[in-house]
Amino acid sequence: MSESRWIPLESNPDVFNSWAINAGLASQAQFEDIYGLDPELLGMVSEDVKAVTLLFPCSGTIATKRKEEDEKIAAQGQYPIDPTIFWMKQTIVNACGTMGLLHALINSSVAFADESPLAKFIEECKDKTPLERVKVLEETSLFEQIHTSAAVSGQTTVPEDLDTYLHFTCFVKAPDVTARDQVRGWRVVELDGGRNGPIDRGECTNLLQDVANFVKEHYIKESKSVNFSMMALCSGQD
Repeated sequence: MSESRWIPLESNPDVFNSWAINAGLASQAQFEDIYGLDPELLGMVSEDVKAVTLLFPCSGTIATKRKEEDEKIAAQGQYPIDPTIFWMKQTIVNACGTMGLLHALINSSVAFADESPLAKFIEECKDKTPLERVKVLEETSLFEQIHTSAAVSGQTTVPEDLDTYLHFTCFVKAPDVTARDQVRGWRVVELDGGRNGPIDRGECTNLLQDVANFVKEHYIKESKSVNFSMMALCSGQD
C-alpha cells in the first residue's frame, strides 16, 4: 500500500483561514502574516496572539539539530510540559500544514461550531495517544478534503512533484506546571508533528516576541535559505 501524500499547504493567511472556517472555527480569530521579526514589523500584528506558525526549510543544519535535540530529550528529559497540551504525531506526507492548524487552533481559546469537523475530532481524540489521534485524522476523509480545498486555493500552482523540504511547526503558550500556588507562569511550547512530542522553549512573557527571538536564534541563524514564513493566530474582535 502506498503512503498517504497530501498536497502541501501554502503559508498564506487566506489559505489557513479558509481551512479553519471550513473545519468549524466559530469565532473571529484569524491568521495574519508576520512580515518580519523587527519590532516595528511585529508591531503590525494584532494584539492577543494565540499561536504562531512557522514554515521553514527542514534540511541541512536545522534538520541535523532537530535530530540531535530529539535524542537529547529522549536521554535527559526536558522542562515539564503541561499535560493538557494537544499534540499529535504526523504520519501523512505533506500534512504538516494541517498539523500546524490543528495544534494552533485546538491549543487556543477559540470557539468551534457544534458538530463541526473540529469539534467532532477533538471529542473523538479525548484520551487517545498522539499516534491514535493521527489514525483518526487518517480515517476522517473530510479533513483531507478540507486540506485539499485549502491547498488548491493558494496563490501558487500546485506542483506535479509533491516532495518538499519545507515544513510547518507551531508555537503556543502553555501554563507552567512547576509554578507555585498563586504564581501563574507561562511557557512557550513548540508543537511539531515531525518531532517526538511537545518541546519547551522557555518562559513566555509575550508569545509573539518570544517566538520571534527563538526563531531568529534557532532557525533563521542556522540556514542560508530565505524560505521562511510566519503567521500569527489572533483573536480578532472577540
